[in-house]
Amino acid sequence: MDCPLNYERLPLTTPLSEIVFTVYDTEATGFQVSKNDRMIELGAVVVNGMEVCEERQFQTYVNPHRQISREITELTSISKEMVENAPNALEAISSFFEFVEKSNSASFVGHHVAFDMLVLKHELKREKLSYRKYISIDTLDLIRAVSPQQEGKDLETYAHAFRTKIYQRHSALGDALTTAHLFVELLRRLEDKGIRTFGELLRLARK
Repeated sequence: MDCPLNYERLPLTTPLSEIVFTVYDTEATGFQVSKNDRMIELGAVVVNGMEVCEERQFQTYVNPHRQISREITELTSISKEMVENAPNALEAISSFFEFVEKSNSASFVGHHVAFDMLVLKHELKREKLSYRKYISIDTLDLIRAVSPQQEGKDLETYAHAFRTKIYQRHSALGDALTTAHLFVELLRRLEDKGIRTFGELLRLARK
């Protein structure tokens, strides 16, 4: 399954102010997503022109076809009743990719995005599918470039540190919105450091 990102058609010299990003987050039944844990929510929002487009957002619960523990329900506020009539993972990912394509996005963005990519990867693997042709940028990598003294991974801590908006925690859409505002602030600070094009951002994120 190809990710519908448009980065292959985008010159690396394209200014950051002209790029569309999809900032996303997932919630799951636990952290062992390569084994038994499953996705239960997927949320995303568009960043365009270094602005968060809150009106362009995506959210769906996902039926994991397994029990949600009390601890996860307490953490995420997602209950069995909220997911029992929700789409399965493949349907949710397909709808998400349609959203990405309509947004004309060049790259995924996430906070500790490797975990979210693993969630998608293993949900597709269960359907004997894989995803190809994608780029993802982790806000943690950008934070290290902007403020090397910062440590840890907690999203809310960084949102406080960079004085950006905080939405409902441990909600896929809420964390995507929080990440998006943090990402935009990081882009502005990177621009002040001379990082102004798509290629420069990618090189920085891959260091």
